[in-house]
Amino acid sequence: METIKELLKRESDAILNIPPTGAFHKATGLIYTHVHEGKGKLVCSGMGKAGQIAMNMATTFSSTGTPAVFLHPCDAQHGDLGVIQKSDLLLLISNSGKTREIIELVKLAGNLYGALPLIVISGNPQSELVRKADVFLHTGNPEEICPLKLTPTTSTTTMTVIGDILVVLQMNKIGFTPVDYAKRHHGGYLGHKSRNSEQDADTKR
Repeated sequence: METIKELLKRESDAILNIPPTGAFHKATGLIYTHVHEGKGKLVCSGMGKAGQIAMNMATTFSSTGTPAVFLHPCDAQHGDLGVIQKSDLLLLISNSGKTREIIELVKLAGNLYGALPLIVISGNPQSELVRKADVFLHTGNPEEICPLKLTPTTSTTTMTVIGDILVVLQMNKIGFTPVDYAKRHHGGYLGHKSRNSEQDADTKR
């Protein structure tokens, strides 16, 4: 039990160590400008565990009113790069900021339309990827709770939390409502709950 409590504390401390900078508001503004005003979409990408988090971010953004897709950086090199349009922006995740496939994705996307706006989530502010970024969101570079200090654990926790913050800030900016949610999430418990919220709102009106 003491080990579990210690692990929970270290994960919690890592979240609280994420720098709450103006970069969050800058990223929110970029997404709003290119997606909601420019009619583009948010293209999220990462390799390995970071890629799984990027996929989750894309689906969560989409379900809350901000069109987004996940682009696997390897598949991008085999034709899927074509999903990118000139009005889009990229949200890339790399703990080291050195992930070869992600750096290549930036170059390949640039070959299509020139430099697209780039939001980077990373633990390495000195990395090549961060130097290319328009907005850098720092994870705080936490030490992994993995006993080997290797397996993405605490770092992926902070990446996920940063994604959640970006989603909520964007929802606030566009005034996303239960009615909007119900239109995008018809099935399951959440769909039922959002429709009930919509009906309750109609009753009160």
